[in-house]
Amino acid sequence: MPKHGKKYNESIKLIEGKKLYQVPDAVAILKKIAYAKFDETVNLDIRLGVDPRQADQQVRGTVALPHGTGKKVRVAVFAKGDKLREAEENGADVCGGPDLVQRVLEGFLDFDAAISTPDMMRDVGKLGKVLGPRNLMPNPKAGTVTMDIKGAIGALKAGRVEYKLDRLANIHVIVGKMSFSPEQLAENIATVIEAVAKAKPSAAKGTYMKTVSLHSTMSAGIRIEPLVL
Repeated sequence: MPKHGKKYNESIKLIEGKKLYQVPDAVAILKKIAYAKFDETVNLDIRLGVDPRQADQQVRGTVALPHGTGKKVRVAVFAKGDKLREAEENGADVCGGPDLVQRVLEGFLDFDAAISTPDMMRDVGKLGKVLGPRNLMPNPKAGTVTMDIKGAIGALKAGRVEYKLDRLANIHVIVGKMSFSPEQLAENIATVIEAVAKAKPSAAKGTYMKTVSLHSTMSAGIRIEPLVL
């Protein structure tokens, strides 16, 4: 069992372990128990009652957070010709064609999100083992394999986040920073929960949202009452 410090142990006394909080109440407690000296990231974890091994029970998509994530997003774009120029002119932090693919193969990973034009995916596909485990692989369902390079860059930098299942049927999403106002955090959290609820596969049976938990970088989890069961 990991050992926690005195401040952490004091903070968890303010959380009723079995209680399911409404979103505004959970945010208020999260703010109250914050003790870190840096601007912590706030995360939402959702455990779903689906089987990730089944193709008809996958849950994946993107959602635009009303107040962004509070994090500067470094965007890489894989493109050629006019689309490469479009990327350069619209805020891509790094862009290129086969040359960028080779840089990534050699270890370059100084970006937080990646976009590719469809015609580059044959080359970008070589990066699956590198980008896949880091959730950086461009994907049509996430809107990151597209010809609308300007729109995709703008959406990512404005706070569009991707959500998808891990192998244990959990979804993990950044919903802001501790410096956000309670209202901003609550709106971002509700937006993610609603998006995941709407993405419920028709093949899912029984309880869909099993647990929803809110936590910051340094805090314990605070369980939230799901909007949809």
